[in-house]
Amino acid sequence: MLQFGLVVWLSPVGAVSYTAIWIQGERLHLLRLVLALIALAAFLISFGSPIKTQAALQETKPDPKAATPQATPKDTKKETKQQELKPAKQNSNQETKFTVDQIVESVILVYGTRPALEHIRRNGVERGKITRIDNEGKSEETEYERRFIRGENLDKDKIRLDQKFPTMEYSLIFGDGKLWGLINGASFTPKQDATSTFISQHHHSIESLLRYKECGSTITLVGKEQQKGLDLFVVDLVDKEKRKTRYYISSRSLRVLWLEYEEGNPGGIPVKYTRKFLDYRFVQQTLAPYRTLLLEDGRQSQETRVLTITYGVKVSDSIFKNPEG
Repeated sequence: MLQFGLVVWLSPVGAVSYTAIWIQGERLHLLRLVLALIALAAFLISFGSPIKTQAALQETKPDPKAATPQATPKDTKKETKQQELKPAKQNSNQETKFTVDQIVESVILVYGTRPALEHIRRNGVERGKITRIDNEGKSEETEYERRFIRGENLDKDKIRLDQKFPTMEYSLIFGDGKLWGLINGASFTPKQDATSTFISQHHHSIESLLRYKECGSTITLVGKEQQKGLDLFVVDLVDKEKRKTRYYISSRSLRVLWLEYEEGNPGGIPVKYTRKFLDYRFVQQTLAPYRTLLLEDGRQSQETRVLTITYGVKVSDSIFKNPEG
């Protein structure tokens, strides 16, 4: 019977038959054989394992001399380094002090570096929507297009702001340090409040901080504050015309989060303006806010939402010239 099974197993056809027979009827016979082999293996192991276990115990018996390892020169160096690092960890909690130049120059770097800003933003077109809110809470939305040519400083910039109202097209043009306007193609001289508002928004801006050296402005570090859970650097800027702007800069991202300034009629009560900058995005490797809020004494009076910004496009110099001038 054993010989028959061996012959059948060596035959490829017989191997299939033998397997089928094992599944169907030979399972018990093979199980007995397997159990016998397991018992034999256990009997043989029982003789060898005590000797091996005793030898293993003798090999792993601890050496009293080796219980306290001696420090090698490398270990001594490691311990010395660890002891030297401990004071550094304690001193790491101390606040690092920065100068106002370091802070503002880092801000310029975050916004795109001075050479990149000068090259990329030498001219451009910005389009978006302006929502104005009056004292009674009524709002009016207009579309705008802002075209500009960058000058050596803010006073030499050329800016044209076109706005479309339901009944007219209104433009304010700034060039050669002067402001004039167009209504439906006819030139006019803007009112004093409109002129003051335009000039204030131009000089009380992020651009004033990014170009403080070109404009000859003075910067001063007021200090570091925490407002609404934000760590802020507070920097004051005063330009040549003694216009003062206070910037609140995130110490984490080095972005200008908002700025403040005061203006009013001579002898009257000054109005505190706050301009908040939101929704920062990268435009041609430079950083720009796409949403700006203007507050007057804490009341929101204007919201500007940028739709598109394109730098480096050709802007004709003729659009900044007064046809009657």
